[in-house]
Amino acid sequence: MPVTSSLLDGAQTANRLPYTALTQNIARLLHDPSVQVPPRLVLPLAGGGSLFAMPAADHQVAVTKLITFTPANAGTPRATIQGDVVVFDVATGERRLVLDGPTVTARRTAAVSLLAAQRLAPCTQGPLLIVGAGVQGKAHLEAFAEGLNIREVLIASRSAASAHALAQHARSLGLKASVVQDADAALADCPLAVTCTPASGAVLSSLPRQDGFISAVGAFTPHMTELGPELCRHCAEHGAVFLDTADARHEAGDLLQASLDVSRFATLADVITRNIERPAGPVLFKSCGWAGWDLAAARAALSC
Repeated sequence: MPVTSSLLDGAQTANRLPYTALTQNIARLLHDPSVQVPPRLVLPLAGGGSLFAMPAADHQVAVTKLITFTPANAGTPRATIQGDVVVFDVATGERRLVLDGPTVTARRTAAVSLLAAQRLAPCTQGPLLIVGAGVQGKAHLEAFAEGLNIREVLIASRSAASAHALAQHARSLGLKASVVQDADAALADCPLAVTCTPASGAVLSSLPRQDGFISAVGAFTPHMTELGPELCRHCAEHGAVFLDTADARHEAGDLLQASLDVSRFATLADVITRNIERPAGPVLFKSCGWAGWDLAAARAALSC
């Protein structure tokens, strides 16, 4: 009898991916030697967009995420990321699920940031500064509120309407929230920060606090950047820099454009499997994305 597969929309996908369970699945995946993640295929499209094909598998589940990234959609009703994650049973080859790609991307990216903050942030109580009030900004707000129990968030965005909408969402979660005009100035009051913008240029340049933790997720190619070079170099010299995966060593535009030797930075897998302790000084976590995170999301979705 064939396994019945389900086509899930964004809300249904989100319901299958609660942040606590998703974060736990990500940590477990990093201990699993059966996981295989080949390099992702990126096909440039006319008009500045890209088509991404990202496969991954373990001994039970195989996934492929097929999404488009269209920067020109920023500020319009159309999403910048669109597509699906298709989940297969390894033993039978049958399709089990089709998950909403943008929802998976948003939630697993935020869960990776959450896991890094739980393990590496010198101070996890907040306030949290979010730079960028789009889909990723909302996902990180929800993830950090659930996983770190923060009580206050400051939001900076080029779009005042988006910033105020996200602040209102934060208040609906029981948080104190305010919109700030100057992200660099706000960083002095926030031991936690996340940058999740379209990454057309540096949106955060001031030096972090000694107990600061920054997760930068908006830039994921060598030519994209969200962070000023002095900020990146300061964290490398006076604190620590970590990567989500080894693939970021040739994708992390923020770090590469700061002329840092990215090959020397430890990954999240190193942190989890080698039980690396919280370092002294400010921490910069650079996330570029990986199909393994989508595989972890598929595992979490199948377990619901």
